[in-house]
Amino acid sequence: MCRSIKTLRPPATPEVTEDDIRAAALQYVRKISGFRAPAAHNREVFEQAVDAVATATHDLLAGLQVRGRSGAAAAGGGNGSARSAQTG
Repeated sequence: MCRSIKTLRPPATPEVTEDDIRAAALQYVRKISGFRAPAAHNREVFEQAVDAVATATHDLLAGLQVRGRSGAAAAGGGNGSARSAQTG
């Protein structure tokens, strides 16, 4: 439970997967709740929290501008040369 959450934004992590985002969200919820695995009666709220944190993380990474690039380009979703080829 003491592992640190890795940086998910470029350039620290060039390609972020949904698994990376989910793992970071799970680690965060574990740390905040103090539980490595929730008891059966807390499982639903625990999973809802992980989902909410994963969604917020995805939205954050998609919206960040890193060194002048848009969130989509910074997250690997865009490529300037590909755009130039399509418009040119």
